[in-house]
Amino acid sequence: MNGDAVELRQLRYFVAVAEELHFGRAAERLHIVQPAVSQQVRRLERELDVPLFGRTTRSVSLTEAGQRFLPHARAVLAAAGRAADSVAEFRASAALVRLGTSEGLGDRLDLLLGAFARLAPSAQLELVHAPTPQRLQRVRDGSLDATIVRGSWPASGLDFTPLWTDEVWVALPDSHPLAASDVVPFASLAPLPLRISSPERNRPLFDLVLSCCREAGFEPVLGKEFTTAQDTLGTLGFGRPHWTVFYRAHAKLLPVPGVVFRPLTDPSPRMPTSLATPSDRRLTPELVALIEAARAIDAG
Repeated sequence: MNGDAVELRQLRYFVAVAEELHFGRAAERLHIVQPAVSQQVRRLERELDVPLFGRTTRSVSLTEAGQRFLPHARAVLAAAGRAADSVAEFRASAALVRLGTSEGLGDRLDLLLGAFARLAPSAQLELVHAPTPQRLQRVRDGSLDATIVRGSWPASGLDFTPLWTDEVWVALPDSHPLAASDVVPFASLAPLPLRISSPERNRPLFDLVLSCCREAGFEPVLGKEFTTAQDTLGTLGFGRPHWTVFYRAHAKLLPVPGVVFRPLTDPSPRMPTSLATPSDRRLTPELVALIEAARAIDAG
C-alpha cells in the first residue's frame, strides 16, 4: 500500500458511492460519467490493497473494510474543505471560467450563457474557440478550465461530463425533390455526393455520418470537403446537387436562400455533447453551475 498516493478526488468518489450504494447515482451527484467514478474507486482500492465495495450485477455494498474506512474518508474531506475555507477571504470576488466552445452550437450557446448567468451571476465567462484537439490539450495543461466537445475523444487526463445530445439534420438544395419531404430517409441520399469535414478535422461527425450511410445500405460518394458553413451553404443551393449535415441547433439559425434543412430517419443520427475538465482537479462551483445550465436548457 502507498497511502501517499491516495487523492482527495478518490476519497470524494468513494464517499459518494458509499452513500448512494450505486455507481450511476454517485456519478450523477458528482456531475461526471460513471466510468470515471468506477476507475477512481478501483485505483483507491489498489492503493489501499483492500476491497471497499462488494459488487454484483444487481447491487453495491460496503465491505467491512469500506465501513471502517468511510468515517476517516469523510474526516479528511471535511478537513480539506475547512482548509480551503480558511483562505476564502483572499480569493478574487469574481471567478473567471475559461471555456472552449465548439462550432455549430447555434442557439444552444446563447441559451447556455443566459442560464449560466442566472446560476452564477458573479462569475465571468471567457469563450475560446480553437480546433478540438487544441482545446482538449489546453484543458489538460490548465490554460482552459473546460471545453465543450462533441463525440468521443482520447480521455487521458480528462473527465467527460455528458451535457446534451444534438440531432443531425441534412442540408439540401431546395430545388431537389427530397426538399419537399418533412423528413428525409437516409437511403434516399445514396445517389447524391456528400460534402463533409474530413476525419482529420472532425472524426466524430465523419464516423457518425458514414456509419448511418452504411446502416442505410450504401457507401456515400464523397464530394468536396466541407470548409466553412458560409462557403459550403453558398454552393449547396446552386450548381450540382449534393448534401451535407448540420446540427439542428445550428440549422435553426441558418435561413439560407436555396437551401433547406430536414430531419433524417432510418437512421436518425444523434451526436452526444460533453464538458471536458481536468481529471486531476475538482469541479469548481462555477463549472457545476455550467453543467446544470447546460442540462437545464436540454430538458427545456
